Order: sequence, then structure tokens, then C-alpha cells
Amino acid sequence: MFIHVTNAKYCGEYKVWLAFNDGTAGEVDLASELYGQVFEPLKDKEFFKSFELEGHTLSWPNGADFAPEFLREQIKLNE
Repeated sequence: MFIHVTNAKYCGEYKVWLAFNDGTAGEVDLASELYGQVFEPLKDKEFFKSFELEGHTLSWPNGADFAPEFLREQIKLNE
């Protein structure tokens, strides 16, 4: 089964609540992942909040995105 993000809600700071097509759901804190050229702009919280669901994952207007499998794993690590 390919993992897809099916729903996302901003929770504050750099946290997003995510739901996946396999029934997994939970909060992910991406604060420690915002490094590198494409992710640096996401440190601006207003820009961070501008994510959309595109290509089965979170995506930002500058082309930044995270693999849905990575995001799902982050929920498992937080449980």
C-alpha cells in the first residue's frame, strides 16, 4: 500500500496533525527538520502555515515537501 496524507491541520509552532490512508493519525513536530535551502523558508511560521495537500503529502508554495512515509514514521516515533 502506498502511504498518502489524507488530511492535515495546523496545530501551532511547527506542528501539524496528519491523517493517512491506512488509518494512522497524529501530530508531527517538524521544527527539527527545517534546515537546508528548500526548508529554511518554512521557519517563518506564516509561511509554514501555508502548506497544502498536493501529491499525497504536505507541500509548500516554494516546492518544499516531505515524503508521506517520513511523516507517518514521525507519528510512530512520537507515540
